[in-house]
Amino acid sequence: MRCQVAIIGGGPAGLLLGQLLHRAGIDTVLLERRSRDHVLSRVRAGVLETGMVYLLEAAGVGARLRAEGLIHDSVRIVSDSTDVKIDFKALTGRHVVIYGQTEVTHDLYAARDAAGAVTLHDCDAVTPCDIDTDAPYVSFTHDGQAQRLDCDLIAGCDGFHGPSRHAIPAEHRTEFEKTYPFGWLGILSQTRPVGPELIYANTARGFALCSQRSPELSRYYVQCALSDSPDDWTDAMFWDELRRRLPAHVAETLITGPSIEKSIAPLRSFVCVPMQWGRLYLCGDAAHIVPPTGAKGLNTAASDVAYLFDAVHKYYDAGDETGLADYSTRALARVWKVQRFSWWLTNLLHRFPDQSRFDIEVQQAELAFLSESHAAQTALAENYVGLPH
Repeated sequence: MRCQVAIIGGGPAGLLLGQLLHRAGIDTVLLERRSRDHVLSRVRAGVLETGMVYLLEAAGVGARLRAEGLIHDSVRIVSDSTDVKIDFKALTGRHVVIYGQTEVTHDLYAARDAAGAVTLHDCDAVTPCDIDTDAPYVSFTHDGQAQRLDCDLIAGCDGFHGPSRHAIPAEHRTEFEKTYPFGWLGILSQTRPVGPELIYANTARGFALCSQRSPELSRYYVQCALSDSPDDWTDAMFWDELRRRLPAHVAETLITGPSIEKSIAPLRSFVCVPMQWGRLYLCGDAAHIVPPTGAKGLNTAASDVAYLFDAVHKYYDAGDETGLADYSTRALARVWKVQRFSWWLTNLLHRFPDQSRFDIEVQQAELAFLSESHAAQTALAENYVGLPH
């Protein structure tokens, strides 16, 4: 089997790259370790930056997004003493769109099926080979048979636990990581959102987030201990704790109901340098992880895809390898800015186990400054709606 670009990973990054390349006339084969049903069962982020919406439109998968996505012009950040609206439209002229990652993945799979592009699920022992030569290939097992996929380039879109990053020699790979001493307990419920805007809350009891997926589907989070299990939290316990972390006038309007999904996500920051080696190029979680506070994981994967698509297109269209050579440098310049924003927002909004009274007072002063400063609100808004790529 042969193609121009082998894509490892059937999540939204791999699918989006494959769809953009297909529309440019570039042949791809996509290999995914899990079943399609498993990929589509993942509950993930739902806040799309302006740049990601543009990429989905360019990929020809924007119709349902336009019809069902919820345009959000602002978010609210509240604490025990502040309540500030970050008005994206007024501050930047842009907005974000609420549209679940699962829906994005559905749309991209439908487009790939319609294009007749090859997608293989349940692939085992996927291994990028000879990546530092002009004849790379991917070995894998499918339906119990050993397979080889020859290609010109390999896109590693296979997430943090995939094989692509580890194909870069350890002596040439530097990994930066920061773990946070808490997690997010999240639930999905078939209930009307508590308000029209996302609400981020910093309280003495810890962080909370009121998010949403649709006018009738809500996603809520509370900061919890890493030692907690979802089984430790009944729905009633969750709703009671969420109310305690919201302003009283918001808590009074909260509509509760049975959880559809309940899980705990640990928080960490991670970056792999470089994001390429030879003919292998990493995208998304294979190269970097951000805490979910700024809703940047999916969006940063999309920016990687934008850089890589541009480089690959120029390579096949004009024989120009400059973009391929510079891919890691371009992508990482934006990745580190996104890391900074996600780290900053996480530190601003959470209570840390080892915080001193001084730390808490400084945190509250920063929230007060944000509520009073147009410049500070603009900086937050520019990062939230998405840095250019």
